[in-house]
Amino acid sequence: MIQDIYPKIYHNAYKDASPRENDFILVFHGNTALVRFQLPEGKLRFPTLKEMEGHPCTYHYLFSIDCYPYFLALPDGDPLESIDTDTPWLPEGSLPGYSYENVRIFRTALSRHTAFAGITAHHLYAWYRDNQFCGRCGHRLNPDHRERMLFCPRCRNTVYPRISPAVIVGVINGDKILMSKYAGRAYTNYALIAGFNEIGENAEQTVAREVMEEVGLKVKNIRYYKSQPWAFSGSLLMGFFCDLDGSDQITLDTGELSEAGWFCRDEISLEDDHISLTREMILKFKENS
Repeated sequence: MIQDIYPKIYHNAYKDASPRENDFILVFHGNTALVRFQLPEGKLRFPTLKEMEGHPCTYHYLFSIDCYPYFLALPDGDPLESIDTDTPWLPEGSLPGYSYENVRIFRTALSRHTAFAGITAHHLYAWYRDNQFCGRCGHRLNPDHRERMLFCPRCRNTVYPRISPAVIVGVINGDKILMSKYAGRAYTNYALIAGFNEIGENAEQTVAREVMEEVGLKVKNIRYYKSQPWAFSGSLLMGFFCDLDGSDQITLDTGELSEAGWFCRDEISLEDDHISLTREMILKFKENS
């Protein structure tokens, strides 16, 4: 999966650090990232501090992979001014060879650790971008220097990075698995039932509710499989398999799904993308014949 970057090691402990000239700098605008394609392999590459010279900005330490630190660059002044504009705060063309690409590019990047770094950094970028003012009193938040946290100097409110728990569900009916396609999304391949936890639910209750809401089916024997950080939606995904309980007649929620159906193992033609928990679970079912 996308977080499996061994033998490289991801270090997420916060440091009160400033970038050095060869450290990697992440620049985002909305759902795009500033990258260049390094020949001959075409691997993605992020700018370094040395390449960012002459472009005033504020740097936030993000994490390290092995001994290589990654920093987020945000515009000096009021970052709110750059959120809803068509032009990035660092205009395209400012760094020769670099261009803004949709963050979905990290799903197919040749370098696994670069892909993981890019999407994890975008998760943190969205948190900094969306939490500039205190939700309790409205005062501007300040970054802490001891841990990755924002605090309000007026009311002492503290804000930590948001992680939303969600479930991925493989519903099994004998020798078949339920697969579906999302409605109105860029991702058009088959997937599994999925959804976010609601307040007051445990993960197993979320599984039963999401399956009932999206396809009108009851399930039993809910069993945990594996989890995955999924920064594309700021989530911690928890994978579960379960068995159909009763009728297999699907009642489709067309607001969430464009189609859903039961598939035998020999009808599954997906290949391992080494990216998503969803794909791994589908292939796990296919292989366990």
